[in-house]
Amino acid sequence: MSLPPEKASELKQIIHQQLVKMDVHGRIREVLAETIREELPPEHQQLSTEDLIKALRQRGIIDDVMKELKFVTDVNEKEGTSAPRPSTRFVDREPPALKKTNIDPTRRYLYLQVLGGKAFLEHLQEPEPLPGQICSTFTLCLHFRNQRFRSKPVPCACEPDFHDGFLLEVHKDSLGDGSKMVDATTMLSICDPVHMVLIKTDTFSETTLVASYFLEWRSVLAAENGITNVTVELLGVGTESKVSVGVLNIRLEVYPQLSKTLSPEITNTQFALERQKRAEKERLFLVYAKQWWREYLQIRPTHNVRLVKIFAQDENGVNRPVCSYIRPLRAGRLLDTPRQAARFVSVLGYERAPVIGGGGGKQEQWCTLLAFLCRNKGDCEDHSNLLCSLLLGFGLEAFVCVGTKAKGVPHTWVMTCGTDGTITFWESLTGHRYIHRPVNPDDPPLVEQPKPLYPYRTIGCIFNHQKFLGNCQPSHAVEVCVFDLHDESKWKPMSGEAIKSVCPPGTTSSVPPFPPLCASTIDAAVASNEVELQLRILVSEHRKDLGLSTVWDDHLSYLLSPALAAYELERTTSISAGNEEFQDAVRRAVPDGHTFKGFPIHFVYRNARRAFATCLRSPFCEEIICCRGDQVRLAVRVRVFTYPESACAVWIMFACKYRSVL
Repeated sequence: MSLPPEKASELKQIIHQQLVKMDVHGRIREVLAETIREELPPEHQQLSTEDLIKALRQRGIIDDVMKELKFVTDVNEKEGTSAPRPSTRFVDREPPALKKTNIDPTRRYLYLQVLGGKAFLEHLQEPEPLPGQICSTFTLCLHFRNQRFRSKPVPCACEPDFHDGFLLEVHKDSLGDGSKMVDATTMLSICDPVHMVLIKTDTFSETTLVASYFLEWRSVLAAENGITNVTVELLGVGTESKVSVGVLNIRLEVYPQLSKTLSPEITNTQFALERQKRAEKERLFLVYAKQWWREYLQIRPTHNVRLVKIFAQDENGVNRPVCSYIRPLRAGRLLDTPRQAARFVSVLGYERAPVIGGGGGKQEQWCTLLAFLCRNKGDCEDHSNLLCSLLLGFGLEAFVCVGTKAKGVPHTWVMTCGTDGTITFWESLTGHRYIHRPVNPDDPPLVEQPKPLYPYRTIGCIFNHQKFLGNCQPSHAVEVCVFDLHDESKWKPMSGEAIKSVCPPGTTSSVPPFPPLCASTIDAAVASNEVELQLRILVSEHRKDLGLSTVWDDHLSYLLSPALAAYELERTTSISAGNEEFQDAVRRAVPDGHTFKGFPIHFVYRNARRAFATCLRSPFCEEIICCRGDQVRLAVRVRVFTYPESACAVWIMFACKYRSVL
């Protein structure tokens, strides 16, 4: 059965409301308790899926639900165990078809319910949204052991109406003992937290990072009946990382129920030991880093002005070693080449970390990967860290470079070292690549030196997940730098063992695990048509205001498609193709004595009105849109290219043809 997204969403809402209204979750729990008590001997008090379904059928609960919903549906046996999970897997919008959750009865799950929020005082004066009115929304994003989820958007309010459930699989790292269900002791050794990120989306679809929180879920292992309620206070980000933004009520439940729970003393002792071990590792690394820095300054006193960055603050104001922000990241089937990865990173939005007050100072904030991906935008450091991780995943030797651009502006970019010694710089904000050929300052003046095309001026250090190297060459100007990383007279390395002690793998560090990338939920054809239709309306209205009529040439619009595809191909691969066919087609479509003008432009958002306003600022584009003359025909073509995480590159081309009368 296939339904349009809005119908699927409506249907899910009806079912969810009905289940809540009939208190089906409560009745299922009662049946569970009763069945275990009455029908199973004490030594076999483990219910199978079939037993539960049978018990629910006998008591008529399934029939009651079906009658109340007033439609017939297929009740999948496995789905019976997942009744308390109204949420969907990580999706921006509801999928076009109703999907069933496959629950493996041999695996252990953590059912996390968000039961509303309170004390979001910034929204105290927020008026109640009218039905159908577009309003700002909160969305909660979760990541746990390679699983990602997203809540339904709820209107921003002092007490946001979060009512979502997420079924998290508590699987082990190795598959060697896959047939055995994890017990409480094994689960206690799994120290990965549930990373929760709260995003606010305003009425213009602009996203803001509100809070980032690491939930310690293992307290449920010591809870009676395997159920515990937790109140989570969310703190702000960046300069507001000590300020409370709101409280979430969370209910945790282990499914199937544990046959034996742990005592609170055991769990608290485990947490204390982990904290102690982590703090000791971080203390030892700090001692080592201070010693390394002293040695680095002794090489040359001028080194103290070089941008050598060993620690960076995350969105919660926590200082982490920069190497911990990098990890080899494989994109599965979502990205095919390193250059495509660079293109993907470049179409994620760029936004400097917000700073309160004037002074023009740059706020220090390196985001964790989940916060960056959920917000879909970040600073140059976030882009560089993601690109470096993806290039490492593709098997390249990649590093993040910390230095400056023109006018001494701090900047980060990515560098790869080829096996033949070729050094390539990758600009993460644009996807551009530059080959580095060092200038030899000792050459005679007549020797022709390579002219650098890259915008970088100085470089202080480079790092990845395993190495950290400080630039100790006489000059830190990029154009004269030699990237012989094994020469310690040019690059001072940090101990690989020291870095390994505080950066995964093989450490119980405070560094959050990396989330997997998610496929785009945008339908490229539908999105392209929507933006194109809106632009046609905007152009017609604009020309009407100028007293001009508008005649669209659909054939000419269609002929612009190959050009847009070629532009995107060139941005991704640096290869230009198909221009001859495009020019030939346009010449055939434009009669003798007529003039053709075209204007392509590129955006990373799908807001047609905002794009149109930007286009009108270009005199070339305005000339086309406001074209006057004889037999004027207008054309516009939009092509949306989708990338993982619902990032997209939007190409728009405006064109006109008219008879020249001069």
